[in-house]
Amino acid sequence: MDSLLKPTDRELILTRDLKAPREKVFAAWTDPALAAQWWCPSHCTLVSCEMDVRAGGKWHRSMRVAGGSVITKYGVYREVEPPARLVFTYGTDYGNGTRDIETVVSITLTEVLGGTRLTLWHTEFEGVAVRDEHVSGWTTTMDKLEAFCGEGT
Repeated sequence: MDSLLKPTDRELILTRDLKAPREKVFAAWTDPALAAQWWCPSHCTLVSCEMDVRAGGKWHRSMRVAGGSVITKYGVYREVEPPARLVFTYGTDYGNGTRDIETVVSITLTEVLGGTRLTLWHTEFEGVAVRDEHVSGWTTTMDKLEAFCGEGT
């Protein structure tokens, strides 16, 4: 890692206002049947989604990317505070023997007029390039979450 990195070079913060109650948004993040409907970037197809949502519990999802290869995202829940907060580790196995270093994702859900403000804070990236590689994935994933949460509300 470059010793000249600023702390902000190692973090990604995205905020989204969703037209859904916190309980619905929290359930979307913690119920595997619901998460399987949205939790993957738009350029991927979800293959599997498993979640043991409790402090110390593991999560795991596999996605098929363009070209047909499968990558696996995985981690361990550090904090689970319904319906306000989730913190979990985040790793990637590319299926070819390479892995990203483990990072940490914090999800905070705050009630706002008309719904819920979701703040995603993804930290501990190796540097700017790796952080920037996650912007599109998280942005399109949050687009899918926003569409999912808007259904039936």
